[in-house]
Amino acid sequence: MANNTFLKVEDVAEILGVSKSYAYKIVRSLNAELKEKGFLVVSGRINRRYFLEKACYGTDKYDERNE
Repeated sequence: MANNTFLKVEDVAEILGVSKSYAYKIVRSLNAELKEKGFLVVSGRINRRYFLEKACYGTDKYDERNE
C-alpha cells in the first residue's frame, strides 16, 4: 500500500479485514460525512487520515507499522 493521501476501497478492505463490498459501504458513509462538512470527495476513495481516525487507529499508527 503506497503512502498516498487517499485510500482505495481495496486498502480499506485489507486494513479492516472485510469484504470489498462492505468496504464500499464504509467509504460511501465516510464520504457522505465529509461532503456534509463541505469537503470535496472522490468516489471510491477516502482521505487516509480521516479514515484512520474514524477507524480508531489514530492519525498515523497504521502508517508507522507499515513503513
